[in-house]
Amino acid sequence: MKRKVGLMTFSDGREYVHKDLININKAFEQKLVEALESTGEIQVIRSNKIVNKPSVAREEAVFLNNSGAQMTIFNYAVWAFPHFSVIASKFAPPPFLLFGNINPKYPGMVGMLAAAGALDQDGTQTYRVWGDIKQKDVLRKVLAFVRAATARNMLRGQRYGLFGGRSMGMYTAVPNVDLWNKLFGIDIEHIDQLEIIEKSKKIPDQAAKSAREWLEKLTRKIHYDGKQLTPEKLELQIKSYYAVKKICEEFELDFTGIKAQPELTEHFVTMDLTEAFMNDPYDFDGPKEPIVCATEADSDGALTMQILKLISNQPVLFADLRHYDEQDDFFDLCNSGEHATFFAAKSYDPAVNLAKVELYPESFYFPAGGASVRHIAAPGEVTLARLTRKNGEYVMTVIKGEFLDFGEQKNEEKARNTQIEWPHAFAKLKISADDFLATYSSNHIHGVYGDYVEELVHFTKLLGFNMRIYA
Repeated sequence: MKRKVGLMTFSDGREYVHKDLININKAFEQKLVEALESTGEIQVIRSNKIVNKPSVAREEAVFLNNSGAQMTIFNYAVWAFPHFSVIASKFAPPPFLLFGNINPKYPGMVGMLAAAGALDQDGTQTYRVWGDIKQKDVLRKVLAFVRAATARNMLRGQRYGLFGGRSMGMYTAVPNVDLWNKLFGIDIEHIDQLEIIEKSKKIPDQAAKSAREWLEKLTRKIHYDGKQLTPEKLELQIKSYYAVKKICEEFELDFTGIKAQPELTEHFVTMDLTEAFMNDPYDFDGPKEPIVCATEADSDGALTMQILKLISNQPVLFADLRHYDEQDDFFDLCNSGEHATFFAAKSYDPAVNLAKVELYPESFYFPAGGASVRHIAAPGEVTLARLTRKNGEYVMTVIKGEFLDFGEQKNEEKARNTQIEWPHAFAKLKISADDFLATYSSNHIHGVYGDYVEELVHFTKLLGFNMRIYA
């Protein structure tokens, strides 16, 4: 996924001064372009001209907008007339990052601050970074905002597929259609779960059989028990996965949530395998883009996951806050078979991950049976998050943490203490359990590997939401 970033460099409005500064401006612009594109995640769309006239500001801003830029960087290396930036802001795609280069012989910082002040006065939302783009900390600040800004705009026009309705009475899982459209620009498509059942019938038996054999070859073990988990039930789960994937294509869905409980889990088959592989960067047929899929039709959970995906460009975890282990000070994040297999080893190679994955028969909660996709999440730094609503307004909660690995024997002991057949992530949070449980407002939580707190701060500010950070 490439983030399309527009770039405009501003100059002095006096023609004779502008001509003398052309090469300086181009050199600083080129350095910025090279640094951004070296990350591998940004495609820079730069304006055709250095801006030195009102007409150029307008024309180049329109060009960036028509070229599909998802945000715009205003670049300052010399003194630039501030009204150029104001004019450009009316036509270029927001959000705007104002970048000031280190160039002490020319008053570029003055130009950036003058433009920033003018934009503040007319209420244009901006973010500023100043420094040498070749410095890691400077590039990191720019990337954090770029990821948040592009994620914000990528959400607009997306479609969420909601299979079924409210699951097991969870108010926190139900979306507000008008609010989502107003705040995020997201359309919600309601789909009956019967579509999954009917589409499953049309999946060729051979496709399901080949996928089952692929799982039997690559997974650590499949615990067939002749009742809850049989080859036939596993193939029905595989057909369900293909059915949901097909529905996403037909309805042009960008992310999804499936109710499952109780109708499908009691009368058809569980959606655990479907949800796990929807969230994975591969399936039985090869590499693919992860499609966020939240269990229990948790729509605010799915939305949180989609935001994390767009910011990090990674698969995203969905889990319950199942248990707090006081002895080793961690939360066991565990929810049926919903965890993407990616989390087993943090690899984009399915063979590496599935070597650590076992398929267990479903528990008594799910009489229809099927496989629970079970593994222990690989260790590493994580960013956990959740959008919740308080008194009708959204709040973004962000938690820094770490997934722990106690070694295979102790991992198994810890998993058995809660539910052996379900996947687990042992999360040590940077906050006390008492403080967290006293203030966190959901039974579900979501996360990605790495530190994306700064990105989520920017994202939340761009939307004007309240925020709570546990870090």
